[in-house]
Amino acid sequence: MIDAISPLHSTQLSVAAFLKQSEPWRKSVLGAFCFSADAVENQMQADTNIPCMHVAMQRLDAGDSVCEVWHGSGQLTQGQSGAIHYCHDEDVLLGVIELPEAMFTADTDKTPLQQATESAYRQIFALLETLRYLYLFRCWNYMADINAHSFGLERYRQFNLGRQDAFLAHGRDVMGNVPAACALGFGQTGSVQGPPTTLTIAFLAGRVASHNIENPRQISAYQYPQQYGPRSPTFSRASLVRIGQNEVLFISGTASIVGHETLHPDNVVAQTRETIANIKAVLDEANRQSCLASQPKFDLASLYYTVYVRRPADLAQIRAELAHCVGDALTAVYLQADMCREDLLLEIEATAVHPWMHMPAQRD
Repeated sequence: MIDAISPLHSTQLSVAAFLKQSEPWRKSVLGAFCFSADAVENQMQADTNIPCMHVAMQRLDAGDSVCEVWHGSGQLTQGQSGAIHYCHDEDVLLGVIELPEAMFTADTDKTPLQQATESAYRQIFALLETLRYLYLFRCWNYMADINAHSFGLERYRQFNLGRQDAFLAHGRDVMGNVPAACALGFGQTGSVQGPPTTLTIAFLAGRVASHNIENPRQISAYQYPQQYGPRSPTFSRASLVRIGQNEVLFISGTASIVGHETLHPDNVVAQTRETIANIKAVLDEANRQSCLASQPKFDLASLYYTVYVRRPADLAQIRAELAHCVGDALTAVYLQADMCREDLLLEIEATAVHPWMHMPAQRD
């Protein structure tokens, strides 16, 4: 899925194919993000000895599952810290943490999801500080019933409270210097007294700072007005990081939002088009901010896309519009998920890698 010349790159295959890979192949694997609604495949993944995130999301486009496998370079080191399973090479650390909300009891100040989120991010930051991978590049956050209300507050807003509490507790910036991220919902518990739910987070971090990128068409998420919750989301629109001889671009979950408002709430084709316009604006910023010559520049055709779709019946229209916007080079996987706003019908995240070289010195 990403060019294999990169010291950090990923490949895409089914969960079953991933589990059949040989031991030599696994020696280069930092971790895997597996998406499947199949409980049998979920149980099979318990046999793996690498960081493996499972998300109970149905793949909509082809096959029953997809596994995004991230590869490192050189000698890899695995470890466990609290609830985090991690693996790292000299430059990059990948970690996965899953915390059942049932571990936490609601009190007058914090809900179980808020506590789980704060605990997860506190553990993440403690690990990064201990191992000296101080810069958080990218986070993937998944929770059940993201749009449901409990304890008087939408669950996504509870998550934002817990995430920011952890950032502040570790002296981390909550504006500007923040990682790329997404937050998606899966499953339905039916009620706040429903089956146990688990917060699942995967993350990539490194030893060099990334360039955090915003979208001029949008208000930065960390500056959203209070109508979107008591705490703003803590993420940047994208992160650009140089690892080895490559630039790696992580584009956060992106949707049909201009300024801070959702556009085209009932039109999935228009939302798809607006989302791609936002991704294009992020790419323009990434190319503008790069101080090194990168050939070719990032463009829509160079990205690998993960497309989260609220209503499976919309898939054909979304795929057709993406093919129109991106062209024949479109590479994407489609998953059923709930977005952080109920009026969003899809969300798209993307990743790409390009080689870079120093620009020649300028003469007077």
